[in-house]
Amino acid sequence: MAENEQRDGASVLVSDDVAVEVLDNGVALVEVRRPPNNFFDAGLIQCLAAVFDELDSRPDARAIVLAAEGKHFCAGADFAGESDAAEVSADEGARTLYAAAARLFGNELPVVAAVQGAAIGGGLGLAMMADFRVASVESRFAANFARLGFHQGFGLSVTLPRVVGPQRAAELLMTGRRIDGAEAERIGLVDRLVPADEIRSAAFAFAGELAASAPLAVRSIRKTLRGNLAEQVRAITDHERAEQAWLRETEDFAEGINASTQRREPIFQAR
Repeated sequence: MAENEQRDGASVLVSDDVAVEVLDNGVALVEVRRPPNNFFDAGLIQCLAAVFDELDSRPDARAIVLAAEGKHFCAGADFAGESDAAEVSADEGARTLYAAAARLFGNELPVVAAVQGAAIGGGLGLAMMADFRVASVESRFAANFARLGFHQGFGLSVTLPRVVGPQRAAELLMTGRRIDGAEAERIGLVDRLVPADEIRSAAFAFAGELAASAPLAVRSIRKTLRGNLAEQVRAITDHERAEQAWLRETEDFAEGINASTQRREPIFQAR
């Protein structure tokens, strides 16, 4: 999965798609490296879960900044097949992906997501795994599943209402509309709004504040506040996967993907 290196005295864990560096102040950078869109697949999420597990066990790691290289934070799964990401099949692929996603939610360290560009679909689900999100006005967020003729996944059925409330979550999920960073901050989806070129530095500063607090207390407080979130995500992803499986066989899903690829409005027929 990865190799250990040393750079400037800080431990670095590197794979083809993920780089990790633990800084002297206890902040660990976990960077996805599939630019420009950072599409994920089961292998990438499994790698992230393994990295998070390792960081939990390291005494020198106290907080995580989850970031991505390139134009966008994460555009989710690549249903159009326009990247090198592996297809997330409706059966074993989705099952493996969501099992790894549930592992991510069970990590112990606080996570700050640095969201540049877009967090779309499952990419929004990945951002919602974090405890906090830092973005700019130019950042974009969308649970665009309904615009693809699809059901939401990656635990968004639980995490989105938890953060923005059930009514706003229902609107975002059923319309699939895209919001910018300013609106995301207004509804509580984003915790810090900064200029685009300061997103990562602001995320590091935020994580540094977390790392400066008593580490055992932070983990304890986080565990209390999250409650059984990991178990909820594990259960809801089973349901999300089942709903996604039958919807993938509909003509509306094919139309949604075609429309997205062709950059036009979809014409759905309820078939």
